[in-house]
Amino acid sequence: MKEGKVFVISGPSGVGKGTLCRLLMDRYPNLAATTVSVTTRAPRPGEKDGVHYYFKSAEEFEEMEKKGMFLETVNKYTNRYGTLYSEVERIMKEGKNVILEIEMQGGVNVKKRIAGAVLIFILPPSLEALTGRIVSRGSETAEEISRRQSEVEKEFDQAKDYEYFVVNDVLEDAVEKVKSIIVAEGTKDNIGNIKQKYFGRN
Repeated sequence: MKEGKVFVISGPSGVGKGTLCRLLMDRYPNLAATTVSVTTRAPRPGEKDGVHYYFKSAEEFEEMEKKGMFLETVNKYTNRYGTLYSEVERIMKEGKNVILEIEMQGGVNVKKRIAGAVLIFILPPSLEALTGRIVSRGSETAEEISRRQSEVEKEFDQAKDYEYFVVNDVLEDAVEKVKSIIVAEGTKDNIGNIKQKYFGRN
């Protein structure tokens, strides 16, 4: 069985990557599976533990890290995020693709450990639109919004290793573009594998 691929979806805070991933999975449930990340931040309104994130204390997170449970971890503002390696490995071995919605630094770290990982960066239609989305969420203080704005250019710099860039202007269009990337990547192979399949040798 051919193993699935890992697709990293990243972008600046407020770009809508979470909504995009949820719609993608709802619309195309057989396209890929996703894991639930671990975070030390507090839940936002409507978020559920074990569904949106595993919400852990800083001490619990550190203990998991010491045990080598994470594929990658990243510090974001005053919080920490981590992807469980066991979940990613399990899904890939089942022949399914994996979608990871993680920060840019984390995406680069995944690429270092899983060479075939595909990095997709979600862009806002404009910087003004990005700020408007963050403000409209109502979950950040004015100080946090100001800090996020100052970090945007640095986040774009971190995306230099990303291979695909999708503008999230019309959500449905952005979903279709990401879906097309996943489908196209699934057709990639090498002649050695092809010959092995057809002739029993490479």
